[in-house]
Amino acid sequence: MFFSQAGARARPRTWEASPSEHKKWVEVFKACDEDNKGYLSREDFKVAVVMLFGYKPSKIEADAVMSSVNPSTSGIALEEFLSIVRRKKEAQLYWNEMRHIFTAFDRHYRGYLTLEDFQKAFKQVAPKLPERIVLEVFREVDQDSDGHVSFKDFEYAMNYEQK
Repeated sequence: MFFSQAGARARPRTWEASPSEHKKWVEVFKACDEDNKGYLSREDFKVAVVMLFGYKPSKIEADAVMSSVNPSTSGIALEEFLSIVRRKKEAQLYWNEMRHIFTAFDRHYRGYLTLEDFQKAFKQVAPKLPERIVLEVFREVDQDSDGHVSFKDFEYAMNYEQK
């Protein structure tokens, strides 16, 4: 799919935390490892996520993280924690980037994109792209064929290739 491939290229493959951000993550790990066990329990992990991202992880998210932990340990070691936080930060940055692109396309701030929005956006970024291709892209992204592309439709299209 044309649109998803463009989105896949826009997604950063790797992202490195700044030294100060890395230091903050280590400090949060240490603060949440109250008994200096060398790892974070499930509850410790939840507190760390609240401290770093401002939300309490769902049971499903906590289960997914804990199931990925090495069975020989009792929790999440520092290196595993840093890797998890880095991936969460990458996903957050990518989502913010997608939202920014969607908002740039949504010239009238309606919360959805029309074919006209797509046509104007593509004229700016790919002026030689045939009109029929833009129409095909719009139809493919418009999941429910209502003539509007919601952010959910847009997000799905941008992530299509990763699935």
